[in-house]
Amino acid sequence: MIKSILFLLFVLVFNGCIGFSNGLQKEVKPNQKTFEEEDTYILFALRAEQLKEYEAAASMFNTLYEKSNKKEYLYHSLQNYLVSGNNEAAIQKVDDVSGGSFDDFSLIRIKIVALMQLEKLEEAKSLAIQLVSLSNEVDDYTLVSDIYIKQKKYDTAIKYLESAYAKNYNEIVLDKMSIVLYVNLQRKKDAIAQLETHSRVHGCSKIICSRLIGFYSNENNIEGLLSTYLRLYELEKDEQIARKIIQIYGYKKDYMNLIEFLERSNSDDALLLEFYAKYKKYKEASLLAQKLYSKTYEVSYLGQSAIFEYESSINKNDKKMLQKVIDKLHKVLKIEESALYLNYLGYIMIDHEIDVKKGIAYVKKALLVEPKSAYYLDSLAWGYYKLGECKRAHKIIKEVLGLEGGDDLEVLSHYKAIEQCLKLKTKKGKGTK
Repeated sequence: MIKSILFLLFVLVFNGCIGFSNGLQKEVKPNQKTFEEEDTYILFALRAEQLKEYEAAASMFNTLYEKSNKKEYLYHSLQNYLVSGNNEAAIQKVDDVSGGSFDDFSLIRIKIVALMQLEKLEEAKSLAIQLVSLSNEVDDYTLVSDIYIKQKKYDTAIKYLESAYAKNYNEIVLDKMSIVLYVNLQRKKDAIAQLETHSRVHGCSKIICSRLIGFYSNENNIEGLLSTYLRLYELEKDEQIARKIIQIYGYKKDYMNLIEFLERSNSDDALLLEFYAKYKKYKEASLLAQKLYSKTYEVSYLGQSAIFEYESSINKNDKKMLQKVIDKLHKVLKIEESALYLNYLGYIMIDHEIDVKKGIAYVKKALLVEPKSAYYLDSLAWGYYKLGECKRAHKIIKEVLGLEGGDDLEVLSHYKAIEQCLKLKTKKGKGTK
Protein backbone atom coordinates (compact mmCIF):
# COMPACT_ATOMS: atom_id res chain seq x y z
CA MET A 1 0.00 0.00 0.00
CA ILE A 2 2.89 2.37 0.82
CA LYS A 3 4.21 2.02 -2.74
CA SER A 4 0.86 3.12 -4.12
CA ILE A 5 0.80 6.07 -1.72
CA LEU A 6 4.31 7.05 -2.85
CA PHE A 7 3.32 6.87 -6.49
CA LEU A 8 0.20 8.96 -5.91
CA LEU A 9 2.20 11.46 -3.92
CA PHE A 10 4.81 11.70 -6.66
CA VAL A 11 2.21 12.35 -9.35
CA LEU A 12 0.36 14.91 -7.28
CA VAL A 13 3.45 16.83 -6.24
CA PHE A 14 5.03 17.08 -9.65
CA ASN A 15 1.88 17.86 -11.52
CA GLY A 16 1.15 20.66 -9.11
CA CYS A 17 -2.18 19.09 -8.16
CA ILE A 18 -2.09 19.10 -4.39
CA GLY A 19 0.16 21.77 -3.03
CA PHE A 20 -0.30 25.36 -1.98
CA SER A 21 3.01 26.99 -1.27
CA ASN A 22 3.01 30.19 0.69
CA GLY A 23 6.65 30.00 1.77
CA LEU A 24 8.54 33.13 2.76
CA GLN A 25 11.37 32.45 0.31
CA LYS A 26 11.04 33.95 -3.13
CA GLU A 27 10.06 31.31 -5.69
CA VAL A 28 11.85 31.00 -9.02
CA LYS A 29 10.01 30.03 -12.19
CA PRO A 30 10.69 26.39 -13.18
CA ASN A 31 11.97 27.26 -16.68
CA GLN A 32 14.27 30.00 -15.40
CA LYS A 33 17.92 28.94 -15.20
CA THR A 34 19.46 30.19 -11.94
CA PHE A 35 23.09 29.00 -12.04
CA GLU A 36 25.56 27.86 -14.69
CA GLU A 37 25.84 24.15 -13.82
CA GLU A 38 22.08 23.63 -13.30
CA ASP A 39 21.56 21.51 -16.44
CA THR A 40 24.57 19.33 -15.61
CA TYR A 41 23.30 18.70 -12.08
CA ILE A 42 19.86 17.78 -13.48
CA LEU A 43 21.38 15.23 -15.87
CA PHE A 44 23.45 13.63 -13.10
CA ALA A 45 20.44 13.56 -10.74
CA LEU A 46 18.16 11.98 -13.35
CA ARG A 47 20.85 9.44 -14.24
CA ALA A 48 21.16 8.50 -10.58
CA GLU A 49 17.37 7.94 -10.48
CA GLN A 50 17.61 5.80 -13.60
CA LEU A 51 20.29 3.67 -11.95
CA LYS A 52 18.12 3.48 -8.80
CA GLU A 53 20.80 5.25 -6.78
CA TYR A 54 18.13 7.13 -4.89
CA GLU A 55 20.31 8.47 -2.05
CA ALA A 56 22.68 10.06 -4.57
CA ALA A 57 19.72 11.42 -6.56
CA ALA A 58 18.20 12.88 -3.39
CA SER A 59 21.48 14.62 -2.55
CA MET A 60 21.86 16.07 -6.06
CA PHE A 61 18.29 17.34 -6.18
CA ASN A 62 18.77 18.85 -2.73
CA THR A 63 21.84 20.71 -4.03
CA LEU A 64 19.80 21.91 -6.99
CA TYR A 65 17.11 23.17 -4.61
CA GLU A 66 19.59 24.98 -2.38
CA LYS A 67 21.28 26.63 -5.36
CA SER A 68 18.08 27.55 -7.25
CA ASN A 69 15.32 27.72 -4.61
CA LYS A 70 13.06 25.84 -7.04
CA LYS A 71 10.52 23.78 -5.12
CA GLU A 72 10.29 21.02 -7.76
CA TYR A 73 13.90 20.07 -6.94
CA LEU A 74 13.03 19.87 -3.25
CA TYR A 75 10.08 17.59 -4.01
CA HIS A 76 12.29 15.38 -6.20
CA SER A 77 14.86 15.16 -3.43
CA LEU A 78 12.26 14.17 -0.83
CA GLN A 79 10.68 11.66 -3.19
CA ASN A 80 14.03 9.94 -3.64
CA TYR A 81 14.54 9.81 0.13
CA LEU A 82 11.16 8.09 0.46
CA VAL A 83 11.94 5.57 -2.28
CA SER A 84 15.36 4.81 -0.78
CA GLY A 85 13.77 4.24 2.63
CA ASN A 86 15.61 7.15 4.24
CA ASN A 87 12.44 8.41 5.86
CA GLU A 88 14.28 10.16 8.70
CA ALA A 89 16.12 12.37 6.19
CA ALA A 90 12.83 13.20 4.47
CA ILE A 91 11.18 14.17 7.78
CA GLN A 92 14.17 16.26 8.87
CA LYS A 93 14.26 18.13 5.56
CA VAL A 94 10.52 18.86 5.69
CA ASP A 95 10.87 20.18 9.24
CA ASP A 96 13.86 22.33 8.25
CA VAL A 97 12.05 23.85 5.27
CA SER A 98 8.56 24.20 6.74
CA GLY A 99 9.53 25.19 10.25
CA GLY A 100 6.50 23.30 11.49
CA SER A 101 4.05 25.37 9.44
CA PHE A 102 1.33 23.99 7.12
CA ASP A 103 1.99 26.55 4.39
CA ASP A 104 3.10 23.90 1.88
CA PHE A 105 0.63 21.01 1.91
CA SER A 106 2.88 18.92 -0.36
CA LEU A 107 5.67 18.90 2.21
CA ILE A 108 3.25 17.81 4.94
CA ARG A 109 2.03 14.94 2.78
CA ILE A 110 5.59 13.76 2.25
CA LYS A 111 6.22 13.86 5.98
CA ILE A 112 3.02 11.88 6.65
CA VAL A 113 4.09 9.15 4.21
CA ALA A 114 7.57 9.02 5.78
CA LEU A 115 6.02 8.63 9.23
CA MET A 116 3.75 5.86 7.93
CA GLN A 117 6.75 4.01 6.52
CA LEU A 118 8.40 4.28 9.92
CA GLU A 119 5.18 2.87 11.48
CA LYS A 120 4.77 6.09 13.49
CA LEU A 121 1.08 5.90 12.78
CA GLU A 122 -0.28 8.04 15.60
CA GLU A 123 2.00 10.95 14.68
CA ALA A 124 1.15 10.47 11.00
CA LYS A 125 -2.56 10.37 11.81
CA SER A 126 -2.40 13.56 13.88
CA LEU A 127 -0.68 15.41 11.03
CA ALA A 128 -3.03 13.95 8.40
CA ILE A 129 -6.17 14.97 10.31
CA GLN A 130 -4.82 18.52 10.72
CA LEU A 131 -3.96 18.60 7.02
CA VAL A 132 -7.37 17.46 5.80
CA SER A 133 -9.10 20.02 8.02
CA LEU A 134 -7.08 22.73 6.26
CA SER A 135 -6.99 21.42 2.69
CA ASN A 136 -10.37 19.67 2.46
CA GLU A 137 -8.81 17.77 -0.46
CA VAL A 138 -10.03 14.35 -1.60
CA ASP A 139 -6.51 12.90 -1.56
CA ASP A 140 -5.97 14.00 2.01
CA TYR A 141 -9.13 12.20 3.11
CA THR A 142 -7.81 9.04 1.47
CA LEU A 143 -4.42 9.57 3.14
CA VAL A 144 -6.11 9.61 6.56
CA SER A 145 -8.06 6.48 5.59
CA ASP A 146 -4.82 4.72 4.65
CA ILE A 147 -3.50 5.30 8.15
CA TYR A 148 -6.67 3.92 9.74
CA ILE A 149 -6.48 0.91 7.43
CA LYS A 150 -2.91 0.23 8.59
CA GLN A 151 -4.22 0.44 12.15
CA LYS A 152 -7.02 -2.00 11.19
CA LYS A 153 -9.61 0.62 12.18
CA TYR A 154 -11.68 -0.09 9.11
CA ASP A 155 -14.95 1.54 10.19
CA THR A 156 -13.20 4.88 10.71
CA ALA A 157 -11.30 4.44 7.43
CA ILE A 158 -14.63 3.99 5.65
CA LYS A 159 -15.95 7.26 7.08
CA TYR A 160 -13.02 9.20 5.61
CA LEU A 161 -13.36 7.39 2.29
CA GLU A 162 -17.07 8.20 2.20
CA SER A 163 -16.26 11.88 2.82
CA ALA A 164 -13.73 11.81 0.00
CA TYR A 165 -16.15 10.07 -2.37
CA ALA A 166 -18.97 12.51 -1.59
CA LYS A 167 -16.84 15.40 -2.86
CA ASN A 168 -16.57 14.39 -6.51
CA TYR A 169 -17.69 10.75 -6.79
CA ASN A 170 -14.12 9.71 -7.56
CA GLU A 171 -14.14 6.10 -8.79
CA ILE A 172 -10.66 5.37 -7.44
CA VAL A 173 -11.85 6.35 -3.96
CA LEU A 174 -14.96 4.20 -4.40
CA ASP A 175 -12.84 1.27 -5.55
CA LYS A 176 -10.72 1.50 -2.40
CA MET A 177 -13.85 1.85 -0.26
CA SER A 178 -15.40 -1.24 -1.85
CA ILE A 179 -12.29 -3.32 -1.08
CA VAL A 180 -12.36 -2.31 2.59
CA LEU A 181 -16.09 -3.09 2.79
CA TYR A 182 -15.80 -6.42 0.98
CA VAL A 183 -12.49 -7.77 2.30
CA ASN A 184 -11.87 -6.16 5.67
CA LEU A 185 -15.38 -5.59 7.01
CA GLN A 186 -17.02 -8.53 5.19
CA ARG A 187 -19.85 -6.20 4.19
CA LYS A 188 -19.99 -7.80 0.78
CA LYS A 189 -23.51 -6.75 -0.17
CA ASP A 190 -22.76 -3.15 0.77
CA ALA A 191 -19.59 -3.15 -1.33
CA ILE A 192 -21.44 -4.45 -4.39
CA ALA A 193 -24.40 -2.10 -3.80
CA GLN A 194 -22.07 0.94 -3.65
CA LEU A 195 -20.42 -0.04 -6.93
CA GLU A 196 -23.73 -0.79 -8.66
CA THR A 197 -25.25 2.52 -7.52
CA HIS A 198 -22.26 4.42 -8.89
CA SER A 199 -22.51 2.43 -12.12
CA ARG A 200 -26.17 3.33 -12.60
CA VAL A 201 -25.67 7.03 -11.87
CA HIS A 202 -22.23 7.73 -13.34
CA GLY A 203 -21.66 4.81 -15.68
CA CYS A 204 -19.62 1.65 -15.30
CA SER A 205 -16.01 2.61 -15.97
CA LYS A 206 -13.29 0.01 -16.47
CA ILE A 207 -12.23 0.36 -12.81
CA ILE A 208 -15.75 -0.08 -11.42
CA CYS A 209 -16.75 -2.85 -13.82
CA SER A 210 -13.52 -4.75 -13.19
CA ARG A 211 -14.04 -4.59 -9.43
CA LEU A 212 -17.65 -5.78 -9.79
CA ILE A 213 -16.47 -8.66 -11.96
CA GLY A 214 -13.99 -9.65 -9.25
CA PHE A 215 -16.66 -9.59 -6.55
CA TYR A 216 -19.34 -11.33 -8.63
CA SER A 217 -16.83 -14.00 -9.66
CA ASN A 218 -15.97 -14.60 -6.00
CA GLU A 219 -19.68 -14.85 -5.19
CA ASN A 220 -20.30 -17.11 -8.22
CA ASN A 221 -23.04 -14.66 -9.23
CA ILE A 222 -23.56 -15.54 -12.90
CA GLU A 223 -26.24 -12.90 -13.57
CA GLY A 224 -24.09 -10.20 -11.98
CA LEU A 225 -21.08 -11.29 -14.03
CA LEU A 226 -23.04 -11.27 -17.28
CA SER A 227 -24.58 -7.86 -16.61
CA THR A 228 -21.18 -6.36 -15.79
CA TYR A 229 -19.35 -7.93 -18.72
CA LEU A 230 -22.03 -6.56 -21.06
CA ARG A 231 -21.54 -3.07 -19.62
CA LEU A 232 -17.77 -3.38 -19.86
CA TYR A 233 -18.06 -4.52 -23.48
CA GLU A 234 -19.94 -1.32 -24.29
CA LEU A 235 -16.90 0.61 -23.02
CA GLU A 236 -14.27 -1.33 -24.92
CA LYS A 237 -15.02 -3.81 -27.67
CA ASP A 238 -12.43 -6.24 -26.39
CA GLU A 239 -12.29 -9.78 -27.80
CA GLN A 240 -11.57 -11.34 -24.39
CA ILE A 241 -14.63 -9.65 -22.85
CA ALA A 242 -16.76 -10.89 -25.75
CA ARG A 243 -15.49 -14.44 -25.13
CA LYS A 244 -16.52 -14.20 -21.48
CA ILE A 245 -20.02 -13.06 -22.46
CA ILE A 246 -20.32 -15.90 -24.96
CA GLN A 247 -19.15 -18.43 -22.35
CA ILE A 248 -21.68 -17.21 -19.78
CA TYR A 249 -24.59 -17.31 -22.25
CA GLY A 250 -23.44 -20.80 -23.23
CA TYR A 251 -23.25 -21.88 -19.58
CA LYS A 252 -26.80 -20.59 -19.07
CA LYS A 253 -27.94 -22.19 -22.33
CA ASP A 254 -29.46 -18.81 -23.18
CA TYR A 255 -28.91 -19.20 -26.90
CA MET A 256 -31.42 -16.62 -28.10
CA ASN A 257 -29.69 -13.83 -26.18
CA LEU A 258 -26.34 -15.22 -27.26
CA ILE A 259 -27.42 -14.95 -30.90
CA GLU A 260 -28.56 -11.36 -30.31
CA PHE A 261 -25.20 -10.51 -28.75
CA LEU A 262 -23.29 -12.11 -31.62
CA GLU A 263 -25.40 -10.20 -34.13
CA ARG A 264 -24.90 -6.92 -32.30
CA SER A 265 -21.20 -7.28 -31.58
CA ASN A 266 -19.92 -9.09 -34.70
CA SER A 267 -17.50 -10.71 -32.28
CA ASP A 268 -17.69 -14.28 -33.61
CA ASP A 269 -19.43 -14.67 -36.97
CA ALA A 270 -18.31 -18.29 -37.31
CA LEU A 271 -20.10 -19.19 -34.08
CA LEU A 272 -23.13 -17.15 -35.11
CA LEU A 273 -23.27 -19.16 -38.34
CA GLU A 274 -23.40 -22.38 -36.31
CA PHE A 275 -26.34 -21.07 -34.30
CA TYR A 276 -28.17 -19.89 -37.43
CA ALA A 277 -27.81 -23.42 -38.81
CA LYS A 278 -28.86 -25.01 -35.51
CA TYR A 279 -32.03 -22.93 -35.30
CA LYS A 280 -32.76 -23.22 -39.02
CA LYS A 281 -32.31 -19.49 -39.70
CA TYR A 282 -31.19 -20.39 -43.20
CA LYS A 283 -31.64 -17.02 -44.88
CA GLU A 284 -29.45 -15.30 -42.29
CA ALA A 285 -27.02 -18.23 -42.44
CA SER A 286 -26.66 -17.97 -46.22
CA LEU A 287 -25.89 -14.25 -46.10
CA LEU A 288 -23.45 -14.64 -43.22
CA ALA A 289 -21.66 -17.58 -44.87
CA GLN A 290 -21.26 -15.48 -48.03
CA LYS A 291 -19.87 -12.61 -45.92
CA LEU A 292 -17.39 -14.97 -44.25
CA TYR A 293 -16.34 -16.34 -47.65
CA SER A 294 -15.78 -12.81 -48.98
CA LYS A 295 -13.67 -12.04 -45.92
CA THR A 296 -11.65 -15.28 -45.63
CA TYR A 297 -11.94 -16.98 -49.05
CA GLU A 298 -12.43 -20.26 -47.19
CA VAL A 299 -14.29 -22.40 -49.69
CA SER A 300 -16.33 -24.19 -47.01
CA TYR A 301 -18.18 -20.92 -46.36
CA LEU A 302 -19.12 -20.70 -50.04
CA GLY A 303 -20.46 -24.25 -49.84
CA GLN A 304 -22.47 -23.45 -46.74
CA SER A 305 -23.80 -20.30 -48.39
CA ALA A 306 -25.08 -22.44 -51.28
CA ILE A 307 -26.73 -25.02 -49.01
CA PHE A 308 -28.39 -22.40 -46.80
CA GLU A 309 -29.57 -20.44 -49.84
CA TYR A 310 -31.32 -23.54 -51.13
CA GLU A 311 -32.77 -24.43 -47.72
CA SER A 312 -34.08 -20.89 -47.17
CA SER A 313 -35.80 -20.72 -50.54
CA ILE A 314 -39.60 -20.83 -50.37
CA ASN A 315 -39.83 -22.02 -53.96
CA LYS A 316 -37.35 -24.88 -54.26
CA ASN A 317 -38.07 -25.10 -58.02
CA ASP A 318 -36.96 -21.53 -58.72
CA LYS A 319 -34.63 -22.05 -61.70
CA LYS A 320 -32.61 -18.90 -61.06
CA MET A 321 -31.99 -19.90 -57.44
CA LEU A 322 -31.15 -23.50 -58.42
CA GLN A 323 -28.61 -22.37 -61.00
CA LYS A 324 -26.99 -20.00 -58.51
CA VAL A 325 -26.69 -22.78 -55.92
CA ILE A 326 -25.33 -25.26 -58.47
CA ASP A 327 -22.75 -22.74 -59.72
CA LYS A 328 -21.54 -22.12 -56.16
CA LEU A 329 -21.24 -25.86 -55.47
CA HIS A 330 -19.35 -26.42 -58.73
CA LYS A 331 -16.92 -23.68 -57.69
CA VAL A 332 -16.44 -25.35 -54.31
CA LEU A 333 -15.84 -28.80 -55.82
CA LYS A 334 -13.18 -27.47 -58.19
CA ILE A 335 -11.15 -26.57 -55.10
CA GLU A 336 -12.20 -29.27 -52.64
CA GLU A 337 -14.10 -32.49 -53.40
CA SER A 338 -15.90 -32.61 -50.06
CA ALA A 339 -18.33 -35.52 -49.64
CA LEU A 340 -20.90 -33.13 -48.16
CA TYR A 341 -20.96 -30.87 -51.21
CA LEU A 342 -20.69 -33.74 -53.68
CA ASN A 343 -23.80 -35.31 -52.20
CA TYR A 344 -25.68 -32.01 -51.96
CA LEU A 345 -25.01 -31.09 -55.58
CA GLY A 346 -25.88 -34.62 -56.67
CA TYR A 347 -29.13 -34.64 -54.71
CA ILE A 348 -30.28 -31.29 -56.15
CA MET A 349 -29.58 -32.50 -59.69
CA ILE A 350 -31.50 -35.73 -58.94
CA ASP A 351 -34.44 -34.30 -57.04
CA HIS A 352 -35.11 -31.51 -59.55
CA GLU A 353 -34.34 -33.84 -62.48
CA ILE A 354 -31.75 -31.43 -63.85
CA ASP A 355 -29.40 -34.31 -64.74
CA VAL A 356 -30.19 -37.45 -62.75
CA LYS A 357 -27.32 -39.58 -64.07
CA LYS A 358 -24.78 -36.84 -63.41
CA GLY A 359 -26.31 -36.37 -59.96
CA ILE A 360 -25.88 -40.08 -59.22
CA ALA A 361 -22.22 -39.81 -60.28
CA TYR A 362 -21.65 -37.02 -57.73
CA VAL A 363 -23.37 -39.04 -55.00
CA LYS A 364 -21.24 -42.11 -55.77
CA LYS A 365 -18.11 -39.97 -55.34
CA ALA A 366 -19.39 -38.90 -51.94
CA LEU A 367 -20.01 -42.55 -51.01
CA LEU A 368 -16.39 -43.41 -51.80
CA VAL A 369 -15.49 -41.13 -48.87
CA GLU A 370 -18.34 -42.18 -46.54
CA PRO A 371 -19.78 -45.49 -47.78
CA LYS A 372 -22.11 -45.98 -44.81
CA SER A 373 -23.67 -42.52 -44.76
CA ALA A 374 -27.46 -42.88 -44.51
CA TYR A 375 -27.93 -39.51 -46.21
CA TYR A 376 -25.67 -40.28 -49.17
CA LEU A 377 -27.21 -43.74 -49.65
CA ASP A 378 -30.66 -42.12 -49.51
CA SER A 379 -29.60 -39.75 -52.32
CA LEU A 380 -28.40 -42.72 -54.37
CA ALA A 381 -31.66 -44.62 -53.81
CA TRP A 382 -33.59 -41.51 -54.82
CA GLY A 383 -31.51 -41.23 -57.97
CA TYR A 384 -32.36 -44.76 -59.01
CA TYR A 385 -36.00 -44.11 -58.18
CA LYS A 386 -35.95 -41.09 -60.52
CA LEU A 387 -34.52 -43.34 -63.23
CA GLY A 388 -37.35 -45.80 -62.63
CA GLU A 389 -35.04 -48.47 -61.20
CA CYS A 390 -37.30 -49.08 -58.20
CA LYS A 391 -35.98 -52.53 -57.27
CA ARG A 392 -32.43 -51.21 -57.08
CA ALA A 393 -33.63 -48.14 -55.18
CA HIS A 394 -35.62 -50.31 -52.75
CA LYS A 395 -32.62 -52.47 -51.90
CA ILE A 396 -30.57 -49.38 -50.99
CA ILE A 397 -33.31 -47.56 -49.07
CA LYS A 398 -33.93 -50.67 -46.94
CA GLU A 399 -30.28 -50.57 -45.94
CA VAL A 400 -30.65 -46.88 -45.08
CA LEU A 401 -33.47 -47.60 -42.61
CA GLY A 402 -31.07 -49.60 -40.45
CA LEU A 403 -28.46 -46.86 -40.27
CA GLU A 404 -28.16 -43.79 -38.07
CA GLY A 405 -30.28 -41.13 -39.72
CA GLY A 406 -32.57 -43.73 -41.24
CA ASP A 407 -35.53 -42.33 -39.31
CA ASP A 408 -35.17 -38.91 -40.97
CA LEU A 409 -38.53 -37.66 -42.29
CA GLU A 410 -37.17 -37.15 -45.81
CA VAL A 411 -35.69 -40.66 -45.83
CA LEU A 412 -39.05 -42.08 -44.71
CA SER A 413 -40.92 -40.16 -47.43
CA HIS A 414 -38.46 -41.50 -50.02
CA TYR A 415 -38.92 -45.03 -48.67
CA LYS A 416 -42.69 -44.67 -49.00
CA ALA A 417 -42.42 -43.43 -52.60
CA ILE A 418 -39.97 -46.20 -53.55
CA GLU A 419 -42.20 -48.86 -51.91
CA GLN A 420 -45.15 -47.56 -53.92
CA CYS A 421 -43.09 -47.60 -57.10
CA LEU A 422 -41.98 -51.18 -56.44
CA LYS A 423 -45.57 -52.33 -55.86
CA LEU A 424 -46.72 -50.71 -59.11
CA LYS A 425 -43.84 -52.29 -61.02
CA THR A 426 -44.66 -55.68 -59.47
CA LYS A 427 -48.37 -55.36 -60.41
CA LYS A 428 -47.50 -54.38 -63.97
CA GLY A 429 -45.14 -57.33 -64.16
CA LYS A 430 -47.90 -59.72 -63.06
CA GLY A 431 -50.39 -58.15 -65.46
CA THR A 432 -48.21 -58.84 -68.48
CA LYS A 433 -47.87 -62.58 -67.72
